[in-house]
Amino acid sequence: MISSSGSSFHLQCCLVVLLILPFSSLSSDPDSLQDFCVANLNSTISVNGFPCKPDTEVTFHDFFFDGLSKEGDTKNVFGSKVTPGSVLEFPGLNTLGISMNRVDFAPGGLNPPHSHPRATESGVVIQGKLLVGFISTNNVYYSKVLTAGQMFVIPKGLVHFQLNVGEGKALTFTAFNSHLPGAAVLPLNLFASTPAIPNGVLTKAFQVEDDVINAIKSKFGS
Repeated sequence: MISSSGSSFHLQCCLVVLLILPFSSLSSDPDSLQDFCVANLNSTISVNGFPCKPDTEVTFHDFFFDGLSKEGDTKNVFGSKVTPGSVLEFPGLNTLGISMNRVDFAPGGLNPPHSHPRATESGVVIQGKLLVGFISTNNVYYSKVLTAGQMFVIPKGLVHFQLNVGEGKALTFTAFNSHLPGAAVLPLNLFASTPAIPNGVLTKAFQVEDDVINAIKSKFGS
């Protein structure tokens, strides 16, 4: 005979198991079910990821990518250039849960505050000197100046940036645990969205007057 206390304990154990089971599926990208699934970027089928090319159409070209070998053009308002190596540029990454970026910096260049909603980021400085920082959800700012060979990690979804504080150019390569990490770039999201965020929202959020918001928007062509 099972006592009421034993039955209650059994029920609690079952509830704990039910709560824990979903966490095995909460990684940034799901595990692959086959050796590879080269993305068919031209497919009209919409899925969470991309459909696979037929194996008969897969070639060695699908598994090699030289897009990160060239220096990016940093002649822009931020003085930096992100060259992505995600599934959109490198279809062989589809379903594998990895991707990379190359980020070039002019002297004083900034990779502006942004976040990656679908991935944790790790990176290594290849050239120059970078101030790397991020802000936690508790509004704590963590940062360090890094030089060539030093690494950093940015937890998934947190706002972060890199600023070139050296005298010359800088270069970093970053890696993600998603084939399509996404990027929400704060200044562009807030001041250059389409359609535009109403000025009344921004003046209230930043506690400034309308002309200040308009001046900032004008910097981004809005």
